[in-house]
Amino acid sequence: MRYDAEHKQKTRAKVLEVAAKAIRKDGPDRIGVAGVMAEAGLTHGGFYAHFKSKDELVTAAIGQMFEESRARLEREMEGRSPADGLSAYIDFYLSTKHRDARGAGCPIAALASDLPRLPEDARTLFAEGARRLTETMAGKFTAMGYPDPQALARSTVSELVGALSLARAETDAQHSDAILADSRRQLKHRLALELTA
Repeated sequence: MRYDAEHKQKTRAKVLEVAAKAIRKDGPDRIGVAGVMAEAGLTHGGFYAHFKSKDELVTAAIGQMFEESRARLEREMEGRSPADGLSAYIDFYLSTKHRDARGAGCPIAALASDLPRLPEDARTLFAEGARRLTETMAGKFTAMGYPDPQALARSTVSELVGALSLARAETDAQHSDAILADSRRQLKHRLALELTA
């Protein structure tokens, strides 16, 4: 049975969605093509209609993750002032829900430690995705009138990722919650966002 291009594109998107979730949750080295295809409701043989190799799948899934992350930032900003949107994004990013949802959320926090072992194409796409996300945030800082919005966006993304990573690594639930709460409060204070929350 032959399928049209739209069906093929939808199938590919479904495979990428499943792969992105599995990579975030288990890491790129622990996912298998057969498992991803089964989770997507497809046969293992159908994989090669969309990807040449597992490395190509991982690379494409990383691109998918960054698109999802950038879209989340834009959703938090939608219909809000830049300050209110940024405050909402910080609340989402440094939430227990985001911390506990290892199969979803920020690809930077999920993949940073795996990056040196990934193929060059995947590392390049990761770097491009991180830059685009940072540039989106820098645009919000520009609209808010901050000096040097690029540097501020880079340091903000770094602080968000670091706090989330430490909260996920902490084995004591109270300490993990405190990392998130303290980081939310301190970051909003540094960015003068306390009054927008």
